[in-house]
Amino acid sequence: MVFNTYAHLVSSVFFIVLFAHAEAYDPLDPTGNITIKWDVISWTADGYTATVTMTNYQMYRHIMSPGWTMGWTWAKKEVIWAMLGAEATEQGDCSKYKGNIPYCCEKKPTIVDLLPGVPYNQQVANCCKGGVVPSWGQDPSAAISSFQLTVGSSGTSSKTVKLPTNFTLHGPGPGYTCSQPVIVTPTRFLTSDGRRQTQALMTWNAVCTYSQILASPSPTCCVSMSSFYNSTIVTCPTCACGCQNRDNCITDSTIQSIVGANTTNGPLLQCTQHMCPIRVHWHVKLNYVSYWRVKMSITNFNYGLNYTQWTLVVQHPNLNNVTQVFSFNYQPLMPYKSTTF
Repeated sequence: MVFNTYAHLVSSVFFIVLFAHAEAYDPLDPTGNITIKWDVISWTADGYTATVTMTNYQMYRHIMSPGWTMGWTWAKKEVIWAMLGAEATEQGDCSKYKGNIPYCCEKKPTIVDLLPGVPYNQQVANCCKGGVVPSWGQDPSAAISSFQLTVGSSGTSSKTVKLPTNFTLHGPGPGYTCSQPVIVTPTRFLTSDGRRQTQALMTWNAVCTYSQILASPSPTCCVSMSSFYNSTIVTCPTCACGCQNRDNCITDSTIQSIVGANTTNGPLLQCTQHMCPIRVHWHVKLNYVSYWRVKMSITNFNYGLNYTQWTLVVQHPNLNNVTQVFSFNYQPLMPYKSTTF
């Protein structure tokens, strides 16, 4: 979800999505997932060097600022000797090592992407975007994030290496559930001249899927409606996103002082009748025999969110016959005759 800091100016990402149940399944993107792939590219004296590639195969859900956070649990007593393209947030207790100190000794390391503009000698291909990864449906060429790490105390062959377990992914909030890794056919790489193929010494994948219910038990948006022939506006229901935090929201009298101070402490959601961070308004502009036209507007009520990409996903039985779209790039998702919830 991507929105501007000001409540009535949207430069944003928004999704209207319907989910069947708490498990990670989206009927509008049933095969969407984020795949984490480890390619062992060389063996070292006490372990290996691997390239880790995260590909966002979701059709419309981006990983937005402040970006992804990845974690796992080592199977043995592995350490990370070095990293390129990303960094571990904690070094951990490396006190047993004398002289050459590992980069990270955590049993459960937490990894984040490097920020844009880091020195070139710290980069690898597809890294250093602050953890922001577009969806495959919007930009397949940019839907990839990679880093490289050198692992020690791990075994030095495909028979002695134990796969890390319990992968976690936040992008940037909760909602993703990751499978245990599985060894797959080694990845093949094409050389720059296109005449030779090399392959990884060992490859494994973990697949992460998303559930809106796991991410947030309560709704995060609501829809209001109006039409050209009726002056009445059907507003979002009262407390559509819950009113438990009504006492901790921003009133009209405090908007300018809070936004002007650019503070991140305390509440940043504007007080409204519906108490939703996002409202989508559906306005029927024309309704003729042969066609109808709708204007959709998105309003952000959360002063703490500011993103650079936006996607609006709408399900309607007549949208399989869209003839013209203004101000937006339009792409149909996989059509379904019916959806049962």
